[in-house]
Amino acid sequence: MILLTASRSLLFYVGFALSLIWFSTTGILLFSFFPHRIRSNYALCWNRFIIFWLHVTCGLKVTVVGKENLPATPYVALAKHQSSWETYFLQYFLAPVSIVLKRELLKLPFFGWGLSLTDPIPIDRGSPKQALKQTLAQGKARIGQGISVLVFPEGTRTNAGKEAKYARGGANIAVASQVPAVPIAHNGGEYWPSGGFLKFPGTITVKIGKPISSVEHGSREITEQAKVWIEAEVEKMDK
Repeated sequence: MILLTASRSLLFYVGFALSLIWFSTTGILLFSFFPHRIRSNYALCWNRFIIFWLHVTCGLKVTVVGKENLPATPYVALAKHQSSWETYFLQYFLAPVSIVLKRELLKLPFFGWGLSLTDPIPIDRGSPKQALKQTLAQGKARIGQGISVLVFPEGTRTNAGKEAKYARGGANIAVASQVPAVPIAHNGGEYWPSGGFLKFPGTITVKIGKPISSVEHGSREITEQAKVWIEAEVEKMDK
């Protein structure tokens, strides 16, 4: 069984690498000078392919609950961070959206090139205070452009079944921009373990919670509400 899973995972990564080279290279050469929505939509074709290819090679599907909770206007998504899977899925599922990420990712060959086409919000983890200012300023700018913002409050991937401290950066953007914060829970880490090679078959569940008002609540309260809801939903999925 493990040998089969390993073989299917290897096949997935072959397609992952080849498609990454294709989409990032063609994206930079052909779409760099197009408006955000056009170049971003092209780059996100790769994300869609990855989720599709994951289904084909590893038998991993996804179901979304609560899609009706997503506002029609820009918002800040506060999502659980268990693996790389949710970064690929949520980027295209929530589009148009700018993802907050560590600056180093943009320096990676091919991957960083393609990622830059989506206008992410890069932060310097080596300078926390400066990172907070950058995130807030750029987050407000994206909201002003009609683009939602995707934030992983835990800051880094947390293994399935574990809980980490939630930072207030995303909630700060919501409050400063006067837009709602939307909590998102999932169990992606159960099937795509953080830092692991193997990808396991099954169905990842993504749950989208009701928007939290940034007019009625401050950033601390928003963050706490999001954390309580997300962790409770993830715990239900694990049972």
